Amino acid sequence: MSVATNGNSFWGRNRGLMWTLGIIAAVVLLASFMSRGDSVPVRAATAQRTNIRSVISTNGKVEPLENFEAHAPIGTTVKKLLVKEGDHVKKGQLLVLMNDVEARSAAARALAQIRSSQADTSAIESGGTREEVLTLDSQLSKARTQQDTAQRNLDALRRLQQDGSASAGEVKTAEDQLQRANADLSLLEQKQKGRYSTPEIARVDAQQSQAKAAYDAAEDALRQLNIRAPSDGVVYSLPVLQGAYVNPGDLILQEADLSKVRVRAFVDEPEVGRLAAGDPIEVTWDAERDRTWNGKVSAVPAVIKLHGTRNVGETTCVVDNHDFKLLPNVNVAVTIITAEHDNVLTVPREAVHQEDNKTFVYQILNNELHRRDLQTSISNLTQVEITGGLAENALVALAPINSKPLHDGLAVRVVH
Repeated sequence: MSVATNGNSFWGRNRGLMWTLGIIAAVVLLASFMSRGDSVPVRAATAQRTNIRSVISTNGKVEPLENFEAHAPIGTTVKKLLVKEGDHVKKGQLLVLMNDVEARSAAARALAQIRSSQADTSAIESGGTREEVLTLDSQLSKARTQQDTAQRNLDALRRLQQDGSASAGEVKTAEDQLQRANADLSLLEQKQKGRYSTPEIARVDAQQSQAKAAYDAAEDALRQLNIRAPSDGVVYSLPVLQGAYVNPGDLILQEADLSKVRVRAFVDEPEVGRLAAGDPIEVTWDAERDRTWNGKVSAVPAVIKLHGTRNVGETTCVVDNHDFKLLPNVNVAVTIITAEHDNVLTVPREAVHQEDNKTFVYQILNNELHRRDLQTSISNLTQVEITGGLAENALVALAPINSKPLHDGLAVRVVH
């Protein structure tokens, strides 16, 4: 009984101590949980050296450097196609024959008009037709003979009048005859010199010019109806069928040298200021996913244009296309490299903040955030180059896991 009594006495005497120890343990445990609850879970990354490049990503279109398009000069039919799309052709090679009957007929009519107008011009220059010239020459000869006869007759009568053998009336009659002969001769000479009036000459000149223009147009149409390659190249478009009728102006054929092509890129207005002549360009096409074509910016856009719903500046580059994989008019993806730096310190773009025109990150030291103001250089969609304010391998905070905002001195714990 005494033992039991002593045991109860022990627990009785120490019950207060045990309660005190329990409360202390609970407080410590609660403080630990509360401490862990106050730290914000964040993802993190280290500042590392790597290569970085700043780019403009956009779209573009492929077009030939020097394009040849043949259009129907008149309404006619396609007589014969001598090539097909994709054919490589040589300069001067005959590609398409068109029906040229009407053009030849027009050329013949125009040539006849030219010859007629040339005859009229010759008549003007010579004073009339050959028959008219001969008739006039004959009339002039006769008039000169009559004038000469009248002059000799008057001279003779005047001598006879001096010795009384001819009367004054006879002399007067002879003078009248000479005057008429002179008038007839003068009229014929004027007719020889001025047979055609100024309006008549102008009309003949206009007819000749019109006939020559019609003939040149007909000859040009004939040349266009026989379509030849102006240079070595590839027939990349042939939208007509043999025997089909085409209207004036319809597209018959397109041909170009596609060993080099032009890529026209459409750069959104806010990005135009980043462009510089000579910036490298990378071109990709969905149809050739494992292929990249390279070029350089030819010139900075001088004007902004509306392209669909976008305000863009257009820049071009020439790319080598020796295997003819890039086709005219296809849409391509274009990456313009505005800057590129190798082996520089970078952090993820997600870690960089801006406030009051200052750029900074939160460095993690002893599970606590410390603001570090930065000097930066180029950036892209995922990285920012650091030029000052942060050491290599520094651990920086990314976005928090929960919605709590980051700030200087915040307790954090890194999660993966």
